[in-house]
Amino acid sequence: MKASANPLTASVPKTLNPPGASRQVQFYQLLAAARKQWFIDALSDALAKVEQVVVKEQTNKYVPADVQKVLASAGIRDEHVFPVPVVIEAKPSLIGYYRLLLGAPQKSFYAGPTGMAVLKSMEESGAASEKQKSRIPEFCTAMAQPLSELVRQIPNITSRDISELPLLTYGSQLQGSRNTAIGKQAMADIFLAIAELVERFIIERTTTTLKIKNSAGRIVSIVRQHDPDVAIYEFVEDLPHFKVAIEVKGGTDKSNAHNRAGEAEKSHQKAKKAGFPEFWTIISKQGIEMRKLLAESPTTNHWFNAAEVLARKGKDWDSFRHRIAGIVSIPVS
Repeated sequence: MKASANPLTASVPKTLNPPGASRQVQFYQLLAAARKQWFIDALSDALAKVEQVVVKEQTNKYVPADVQKVLASAGIRDEHVFPVPVVIEAKPSLIGYYRLLLGAPQKSFYAGPTGMAVLKSMEESGAASEKQKSRIPEFCTAMAQPLSELVRQIPNITSRDISELPLLTYGSQLQGSRNTAIGKQAMADIFLAIAELVERFIIERTTTTLKIKNSAGRIVSIVRQHDPDVAIYEFVEDLPHFKVAIEVKGGTDKSNAHNRAGEAEKSHQKAKKAGFPEFWTIISKQGIEMRKLLAESPTTNHWFNAAEVLARKGKDWDSFRHRIAGIVSIPVS
């Protein structure tokens, strides 16, 4: 018996062709990562690590009394609106949280006249140099004035306003990005996720390199580069030993998944010739037949769903963090 047509779609003209969901799915992946770097989840993580007495002392120093009263009556914590040094030092990427709350795009916020350019890498890498740390009090003082005006000029401000305003700026930032820029952001977010896993063991950190001392006392370098996107080396008697090559493919278009897997394979083949023994691929797996991915990249030893790694949750995230811990020889985070 022939199935009847869906009455909800049978009368829809075929001339109507809405865009696909792949770009928005990709935005979701980046949003999931941003929650851990620049949004309220990241702020909550930082606040859990610091002494609340110190936060309050610094709040009284940087936040005007009249604004504190407005926030208190609205049930909003001062540090949800105003940066204080102890919080920024605990999680330097939170500079991005306060930038987004102020509604400032990266391009204008870090432009020459603002003087903020020296702090830009804190937002992107989640780390702060000694020079940058010395400028954090100045940053908090400078941001207090425009954020105070924000609170004063929004009538009956609510915690919902504070949580949603940054999304407007972030969404606009993503909409203005090309696919290549979005892919680079995904790579940066993956690198920050790895940095969180090894944070307790880091002895040296830059925007592209994490150097850790593992449980055996050996030095391991985790490097963000190109072909592979992330390379992990362990040093034995000052000589580097290849550990794993990681490829990150941030696209979400299901019809193009085999191409992305093929690009990963090309990179893994180069890494194999260089001497890497293990190869991982982080890619959007949702709705994709694994046999197709396996056919395009037979060199890949382990596949991880990009959405789960960026969101820091799910089976693939659990597998990823266990394998990272094993490959660098540290306890599981």
